[in-house]
Amino acid sequence: MDGLGGGLANVDVTRLSDADKQQLQQFAINEGQKARIQSSIHSLTDTCFRKCIPAGTIKNGKLDKYEEPCMRQCVDRFLDANIVVLRELERLRQ
Repeated sequence: MDGLGGGLANVDVTRLSDADKQQLQQFAINEGQKARIQSSIHSLTDTCFRKCIPAGTIKNGKLDKYEEPCMRQCVDRFLDANIVVLRELERLRQ
C-alpha cells in the first residue's frame, strides 16, 4: 500500500522552503482540527443515541414520536454548551 502517508514519510522536510514548511504545518493543524470535530460529532451521536434510543434499535426505519424530539433536544443542548465554552475561551484569549 503506497498511499499518501508512505510518500510523505520519504520527504526530507529540511529541504522544504520556509513557505512550504509553513503550509505543511498549517495543513497538519487543519487535519488535527478536523479529527477533533469528527471525534466530537461521534461522541455526540453516541451520547444522544444511548440517551434517546435506550433499546439501541430504531423500529420501522425511523425515529418514533419520543426519540426524534429527544435527539433534537440532545443535539441542541450539546451545541449550546459548545457555544458557551467557545465564547468563554475566546474571552480568556483576549
